[in-house]
Amino acid sequence: MTDSATDLALPENTATGAVALADSPDAPDAPDAPVATGPDATGTAADVDPELRGRALDGILQLLPRVLKRDLPEIGENACLFDEVGLTSAGTLELILELEDHLDVQIDVEGIDQDDLRSVGTLAGFVAGHVIAED
Repeated sequence: MTDSATDLALPENTATGAVALADSPDAPDAPDAPVATGPDATGTAADVDPELRGRALDGILQLLPRVLKRDLPEIGENACLFDEVGLTSAGTLELILELEDHLDVQIDVEGIDQDDLRSVGTLAGFVAGHVIAED
């Protein structure tokens, strides 16, 4: 019998970090064709403050062990938050709240979606691009 998590694994384009959905009717003809929608695989975009993104990235890496209540091996910004790190839905909420305190900002989470939570880097990019300005 095979492991169900392995059965659900999708091939990833290592150059872009994008998941290739070869059997999808909307899949591009070339498996390595980039898909340009919002932030790239590392969570960067033209309207994202790179200094804030770096602080968010550092904060996420610092806060994850506390949120998960366990030590983590060294992880990078491309680490998958759910599959590799073991973050849960409740942990995601706790991480974002802790990150708001850590960065002393308020994050607009209205538009957050699964792609924004794909990796440490995409979450950092989301955070940097969705800080609510103080009045």
